[in-house]
Amino acid sequence: MEGAEQPAELTWRARGKARIADHTFTPPAARGKGIALKLVEAMVADAREQGFTIVPQCPYVAAQFRKHADWADVRADIES
Repeated sequence: MEGAEQPAELTWRARGKARIADHTFTPPAARGKGIALKLVEAMVADAREQGFTIVPQCPYVAAQFRKHADWADVRADIES
């Protein structure tokens, strides 16, 4: 976001065919604008396109997975 000291980010690490989503960050000046949700939505879209699954280890990502039952197809069966 223009003017923010740091970019928004969603970090992950690979575990086989899964990606462990372990952290999201949105700069304070950019919070409340849906940016973190857009990052998670992009990861879900990438998972569908590229054939990986997601382990929602980050509390924010886990909360979004609970809200979006339609993402169940990309949620990994493994536990974090």
